[in-house]
Amino acid sequence: MKFKIMLPSGIFLDCEADKIVAECTLGGFCLLPNHVDMATALSPGILTYYHQGKAISFAVDAGILIKKGQLVRISSHAAVKGELGELELEVDRMLEDASEAEKAARTTVAKLEAGFIRSLIEVETV
Repeated sequence: MKFKIMLPSGIFLDCEADKIVAECTLGGFCLLPNHVDMATALSPGILTYYHQGKAISFAVDAGILIKKGQLVRISSHAAVKGELGELELEVDRMLEDASEAEKAARTTVAKLEAGFIRSLIEVETV
């Protein structure tokens, strides 16, 4: 299979792969060349691809994986190549960053809701 990982900064990886193992929001999965075409949301985690018997692993942030025919493409915010022990720490950092972003988004939504409610109250009193 042709395998590409794309980041906002450009193409991170462009190679051949015999097998790809990754994690989506529903759990882990494995792609082989004759796997049905699919698209899924990736969770931050360890992604491993195999080529000619060699395994290469990456920490990948949340993203989208699309398999169509013999082409597998991933679009992600970040990816880091390294040893498994180091990658686990990188995934933990990615999850922490996601939690902080989620907290900030919730705070923003709460402020918008409060502003909307205040506006409704002002309209009702007029």
